[in-house]
Amino acid sequence: MSESIFVTVPEHVAIIMDGNGRWAKQRGLPRTMGHRKGVEAVRGTVRAAGAAGIKYLTLFAFSSENWRRPEAEVSDLLGLLKAFIRRDLAELHRQNVRIKVIGDRHSLRSDILGLLLEAEETTKDNTSLTLVIAFNYGSRDEIARAVVSLARDVEDGRLRAQDITPALINARLDTAGIPDPDLIIRTSGEERLSNFLLWQAAYSEFIFLPEYWPDFSPEIFRSALETFASRDRRFGGLSSQAAAVGT
Repeated sequence: MSESIFVTVPEHVAIIMDGNGRWAKQRGLPRTMGHRKGVEAVRGTVRAAGAAGIKYLTLFAFSSENWRRPEAEVSDLLGLLKAFIRRDLAELHRQNVRIKVIGDRHSLRSDILGLLLEAEETTKDNTSLTLVIAFNYGSRDEIARAVVSLARDVEDGRLRAQDITPALINARLDTAGIPDPDLIIRTSGEERLSNFLLWQAAYSEFIFLPEYWPDFSPEIFRSALETFASRDRRFGGLSSQAAAVGT
């Protein structure tokens, strides 16, 4: 992983990888080809993130709502995930990449869950980029599971309701221990979060790109990072320029 060339590098970038199906439709190809091309974009993005000095990269790989898609497409998506882990895990491990999976694991098939756990266990001690894979993930579900966990502690007498704080809720989320995303990117021209990191996005910067995910290149990624670097992040306070004038 090389040293970043950017003055302001986001510690954590999250990406909604959207537009695989529309990319394929434009070319008269089956949707599955769009998903397969999208996997290539994932590989290039992981390399570019490491080169830029980003510490956390979260990819929205499969939402809890994606199960509603046609059975054949869901099967292909799951197959691509399995193929990605089997093919790329060793290389990611060599690159010192740590893999973390977020999302509801309880209803996953044993073969999928086993691969995800293997990826986490194999790379748990790596210290470079952390690749966070959001799989069977929905933010409202994540928050609900955190609330249920806290409610059980209150019910069992381990916690008082009045002692529940945002920090305590944050610690029960799937992303506990992971900093909130500085930058959230969505491809394909759509401009919404689609139930992705709703709690964690409180002070994130957003960049919505017209390109479909299979066309997302390291050059497009670098351009997005340059746009981020030009933003004045205030976190509810004064801008740096206004603060300077007031001193």
